[in-house]
Amino acid sequence: MCLEIGNKVAVLDDVIKGFVIKVNNNSVIVKSEDGMEYEFLASELVKIEEDQHQLSKYMNINNQFLKDKIHESAKKKQVFKKQKNEVVMEVDLHAEKLMKSTKGLDTFDILTLQLETAKRKIEYCVHKKISKIVFIHGVGEGVLKTELHYLLNKYPVEYFDASYQKYGLGATEVYVYQNS
Repeated sequence: MCLEIGNKVAVLDDVIKGFVIKVNNNSVIVKSEDGMEYEFLASELVKIEEDQHQLSKYMNINNQFLKDKIHESAKKKQVFKKQKNEVVMEVDLHAEKLMKSTKGLDTFDILTLQLETAKRKIEYCVHKKISKIVFIHGVGEGVLKTELHYLLNKYPVEYFDASYQKYGLGATEVYVYQNS
């Protein structure tokens, strides 16, 4: 390969790209995109005519499996589309938020109250066509979260961990499927 001053090159075994600034027999000095100068053997470099993303525009995909994948992904519709004025119901399932005092109640009674509240809120959202609910359950030992996910599996919903930035690790985001 004949390299000349000004050619754009990339290093074969590294992530360095740059321009040829000097050629000595089999040694080539390359100035990288960040301004550093390196010396390589000509066999360690490859001349770049066009960027890779430019080349991929002209590729013809002949593999039927890849063609099917491309068409399949183009046809997929996103079930949930976020809207600017989307109504989001936030439900805090902490016991102190649901009742004034937990005095005299054991953990089973509190868990039952929390799950009944979650059940009522899901059914309310299905009835009122609210598409998104966030249940704030806290981190704890994970009992409430596990039971909540078990409850959610009985409804036409899809659930995920809620935004870590907004809720931390202790919340579940639920999307309610609506009949069209």
